[in-house]
Amino acid sequence: MGATVTTAATKEQTWGGGEEIQPLGASYGKMMMWFFILSDSLTFAGFLAAYGFTRFKFMDSWPIADQVFNHFPFMHGVDAPMYYVALMTFILIFSSVTMVLAVDAGHQMKQKKVAIYMLLTIVGGLIFVGSQAWEWKNFITGTYGAVETKGGEILHFVNKEGERVTLAQFADTSVVREDETLTKSKGVWGMKGASQTSVSLSQVKAGLEKNPDILIRTQYTVKGNKHEKVTLTREETLKRAEDFKYVVEGANLVRNEYGHKSFADLFFFITGFHGFHVSVGVLLNIIIFFNVLLGTYEKRKTYEMVEKVGLYWHFVDLVWVFVFTFFYLV
Repeated sequence: MGATVTTAATKEQTWGGGEEIQPLGASYGKMMMWFFILSDSLTFAGFLAAYGFTRFKFMDSWPIADQVFNHFPFMHGVDAPMYYVALMTFILIFSSVTMVLAVDAGHQMKQKKVAIYMLLTIVGGLIFVGSQAWEWKNFITGTYGAVETKGGEILHFVNKEGERVTLAQFADTSVVREDETLTKSKGVWGMKGASQTSVSLSQVKAGLEKNPDILIRTQYTVKGNKHEKVTLTREETLKRAEDFKYVVEGANLVRNEYGHKSFADLFFFITGFHGFHVSVGVLLNIIIFFNVLLGTYEKRKTYEMVEKVGLYWHFVDLVWVFVFTFFYLV
């Protein structure tokens, strides 16, 4: 009899998600969201720590963000370092504001206002995801192209004024591509470590010899100036041409035209992982939005679901602030 009473008392004291006992004044659902956010925060912290250690180890050969993320939609050829990334960040942060307003409207049981602010949040999220896809497209495609040496170093090309030039601007296309002479059974798709590029290695070498104004800029920074890469003299440039191995255009998980190989790997992984979180957040917001329109939460007399998904959305926004700082600003 005593054992039965003790068991019953224990069950009454155990928090099973009911409304009677709420640790920290939070419901079961909100507490579970906080637990998820805490665990996911540790995951992102590990990724960013790995990025920080890798960048510190290869600091002298790490790409300069202003020279990589300098595109802006409908402004082809215009150097706009970090402008579009800053705009993306502003849009995502603004969507956090509209989410706050949606939660506040839910507390006041104002269905129409909740729907409006949720819709604005969804639009902001979709713009961000679309912008990130556009940024990936430019990152993968590349702009100028580069050459990888036998030692794995990435070399860029500049004119005497120090301005970057594309491979197509100086490559000698009159030279027959070495891959054009291959038979179908030994085509370029079968060559190890490369795919079809706009110009071949032989055309780059020939063009480099014919254009005395073209110099090589290495992937290494000038000592004492982390915002400038070392540029070789004309004599050093011609000598380094002997080490050319691959023409590199854009980026993939094997090599990239921007510099150290780990840069592209970490960029794809970290921004892709965050983009996945934003996409999931947009999907959740859409589901909640339609439930708001259907009056689901009006019937429940609570908009707590809006608040739960709002916690997740704020977390995604906060993580991007750290990703933006680590990848683009520092």
